[in-house]
Amino acid sequence: MLGRRAVSVQRFLSRTARQGVTAASSIQPTLQAKTNLLEPLVQNVRINSTANFHMSVIRMSDVITVDGPAFAESISEGDIRWLKQKGDHVNEDELVAEIETDKTSVEVPAPQAGTIVELLVEDGAKVTAKQKLYKLQPGEGGGAAPAKEESKPAAASPAAPAPTPSQSSAPSPSPQSSPSPPKPAAGEIPKSAPPVARPPSTPSSSTPVGAVPVTRVVVPKGVDPSHAITGARDEVRVKANRMRMRIAQRLKDAQNTYAMLTTFNEIDMSSLIEMRKTYQKEFVAKHGVKLGMMSPFVRAAAYALQESPVVNAVLDENEIVYRHFVDISVAVATPKGLVVPVLRNVESMNYAQIELELANLGVKARDGKLAVEDMEGGTFTISNGGVFGSMFGTPIINPPQSAILGMHGVFDRVVPVNGKPEIRPIMQIALTYDHRLIDGREAVTFLKKIKTAVEDPRVMFMNL
Repeated sequence: MLGRRAVSVQRFLSRTARQGVTAASSIQPTLQAKTNLLEPLVQNVRINSTANFHMSVIRMSDVITVDGPAFAESISEGDIRWLKQKGDHVNEDELVAEIETDKTSVEVPAPQAGTIVELLVEDGAKVTAKQKLYKLQPGEGGGAAPAKEESKPAAASPAAPAPTPSQSSAPSPSPQSSPSPPKPAAGEIPKSAPPVARPPSTPSSSTPVGAVPVTRVVVPKGVDPSHAITGARDEVRVKANRMRMRIAQRLKDAQNTYAMLTTFNEIDMSSLIEMRKTYQKEFVAKHGVKLGMMSPFVRAAAYALQESPVVNAVLDENEIVYRHFVDISVAVATPKGLVVPVLRNVESMNYAQIELELANLGVKARDGKLAVEDMEGGTFTISNGGVFGSMFGTPIINPPQSAILGMHGVFDRVVPVNGKPEIRPIMQIALTYDHRLIDGREAVTFLKKIKTAVEDPRVMFMNL
């Protein structure tokens, strides 16, 4: 048995070896033929790729990579919004993008004239300080930069008409109404209950909400059409910017941390209005700015803070931090959100200095030019909702401060004056304070001091 098996194995090995030699000899000519055919193609590919590479080197040799701006120490990142796209030509110092941070928007200007070759960051993405943002090919008119890619979206198919109920469906039969029973005579007591109508055997027909006919309304002037209420049965979601999210977080943190309490008072604005009418021309001629409503309140707040230093302080864990200066934050509404630029060392400023600084900060806020340094710090905040017609309200403390003054609109009211009713222009004011640090007596005294200083500024001059 062993001998037969050995002979069979030997025959199998010999046959396998002959088949392998035959296959190798048949494959070799085939491989040689294929190599001969592919060799010209490979040479052409090498030549073409070398030519393309050589051209790209010449074209891209002067392309520079532009870094983003440096941020303030309190800002670590922001969301970028591109104002220019790939292929656009920009001039020197022309805005290419804006970076929205928690506090302000940082501009990204072009370092020199040229054409944008590539955007290295997607629109809306997070970027850090001095991050590489885009590639720019310098040159007037753009040179040989690649043309702007125009995306041609496929034409959308016309919307299919809303499905209508089938015409073949028969209307639901109305239930047969039973004959009304005879009305009993006056004073007669009915002997049986009135008949109850039977519910319909089939459900009543209804129209889907999306198929309800809509009457379009006119979009008011100044309202973004994508956000306007037009009557259309749809909605849109928009990503909130960083400033809005930061405002929401800070206000909610204040609500969760502080023991906020609000006290109120009212101010007779007759004296202030009369002072503005009397001295407005002389004030403008000398200082070049109008005397408004804010400067008397800012100066009165600084005077009251000097009289009540605890309102100017802040509670930091187990310590009370007293500030030896008065920096007043003034809330300003902008299209992107609420910002609070700071007036520094108001304790040494007069009406004219306050008005000039407020005008300067107001222009910066409207133009989006406020720097982070303009909004840092602050020991007290004033919010004037009266410019929008507010009559009453309770402001929320701006951390890390301990109090905020809320101004409101001026309205005529009947008030007693020397025992007689008179119509006077009255403003309601509110002071929200941190009750953990400031007692009610101190808060009421502070607000009354502001009232007195606004109604009669001579109190400040005489230091009463």
